Amino acid sequence: MSTHRARSLSRVLEDFGSTLLDLEHGDAEAAGEIGGVGIHDPHDEQHYPQRAIVLGVGVHGAEQTSRLLRDLAAHGAAALVVRGPVEDADELEEVVSETGVALLALTRGASWAQLAAMLRTLLSEGDVGEAGAHTLGGVPSGDLFALANAIATLLDAPITIEDRRSRILAFSGRQDEADTARVESILARQVPERYLRVHEEHGVFKELFRSQGPVHIPPPAIGDEVALPRVAIAVRAGDEILGSVWAALRKPLTPERDQAFREAAKLAALHMLRFRAGTDAENRLRADLVTTALEGGGGAVHALGRLDLVTEPTLVMAMGLARGAGEDHAHLTAERQRLTSALAVHLTAVQPRSAVALLGDVAYALFPVTGDSAHARERAVQVAANFLQRTGDRAGAVIGIGPVAQEPAALPRSRANADRALRVLLSGESAQRVASIADVYVDALLLEMRDLAIANRDELSGPLARLAAYDTKHNAHLVETLRAWLDAFGDVIAASASVFVHPNTFRYRIRRVAEVGQLDLQDPSARFAAMLQLRLMGPAESGGARPGGTGPTPAACPTPTASVPSASAE
Repeated sequence: MSTHRARSLSRVLEDFGSTLLDLEHGDAEAAGEIGGVGIHDPHDEQHYPQRAIVLGVGVHGAEQTSRLLRDLAAHGAAALVVRGPVEDADELEEVVSETGVALLALTRGASWAQLAAMLRTLLSEGDVGEAGAHTLGGVPSGDLFALANAIATLLDAPITIEDRRSRILAFSGRQDEADTARVESILARQVPERYLRVHEEHGVFKELFRSQGPVHIPPPAIGDEVALPRVAIAVRAGDEILGSVWAALRKPLTPERDQAFREAAKLAALHMLRFRAGTDAENRLRADLVTTALEGGGGAVHALGRLDLVTEPTLVMAMGLARGAGEDHAHLTAERQRLTSALAVHLTAVQPRSAVALLGDVAYALFPVTGDSAHARERAVQVAANFLQRTGDRAGAVIGIGPVAQEPAALPRSRANADRALRVLLSGESAQRVASIADVYVDALLLEMRDLAIANRDELSGPLARLAAYDTKHNAHLVETLRAWLDAFGDVIAASASVFVHPNTFRYRIRRVAEVGQLDLQDPSARFAAMLQLRLMGPAESGGARPGGTGPTPAACPTPTASVPSASAE
């Protein structure tokens, strides 16, 4: 069991070891408790949690590193991580001593994204709730890194704890005593594909998940690679396989260590269940806090305080997933959860105090902003668009963005408008994947007016009712003609082309529209009323916009560019 505090820099270095991080300069003990993870971006405003460990992606050389160390000291950061090997490392010792910001080096080949995820996992204990003081077998409950180190001590071998898909959940120290494959697994948080294929071909996983005891696995022959033998044991909770524990051995297990490994697997099951339960509980608590904040009222300020968002202007993002043909509910639910987790990682990398929760079918994000409302809205749209670009088109996700809430009481309005923008995007009335309510306000208003018309069971009336009745009786296409003429702002040539008829035929039809419908097409109010009815309740015909569509907005319809022929004209 570690003697270091759970959120201390010393604990981070102890758990990750030299496989991932090396302390170049600074005092890990003096760094105190780590407040969170930040990512340095030289082209954006910087917002870090207090006592943050900051990832200096792309920072190289003594000059850049020195300048950043001084900036981070002003922000109250605890440590800076740069890519190793550190250039001119000796020149930086004095700056580290001056600023009090520890300098760490990330092993070459390790992923920044994986490091960020691992740090957040390690530091997340008690972020939005009270940390439990329970232990299991002398190890803090659910602390898989501490458990891995404890098992490593018992077996005198480096350990990994993996899930059923061979993803690394935690690992012990001393991984440098293992082999290249183990180090590669740690850096990628995943056992290399070539080893998984060999294990599958030799039935290793079948035997592992069938056996109740340790399974001894000889080193696979893959080219010239040199690997140590492994011993692995499945971790079970009743009939459920939770994962497995793997040890890289230089000598066979003694009977005592074999028995210790069996007992450790039972203990690992309790920790993995506690880890899973703790993650689920934290997700539920975060969702409850986000929900409370979005509802406003007396509890909103308290919830935002728990989320560390009470003092900043914040806007709401709402992410939805368009349901594709043939996709079942279970698939959509899993996809929503996956995208919600991905959105949380993306937003916290940009703004560490962001909070994301999946509420029903919609993932809501509270996104702190700075600057004036227009700049904040543009920034939020850009961040959301970057996320969707990374996830690709296949997922079918879209994001609506509400206005900036300057105070907690305004968050419900921001949520409502984010929902309105999301509805427009999901309705297919817009080709955009990200939109603020300001971008799609008229479309949202038309959808809501259509809802009202449906709720009131309204029917076509006046000129539109007369035209529709005439079309039904004579198949005259007068409603289609009117729609095309309005959409083309009275341009007969363009309108006739849109419905594939000769301009002279179209002129005749538009005269019949005015005559049959008793509609004065030179009256702006009459044109507005006709277009609004068409948008809300008009019958959909080929070549025309559907009700609620995104054609010219009624209020913006100018005087037609072509005069309307009189009903008596030849």
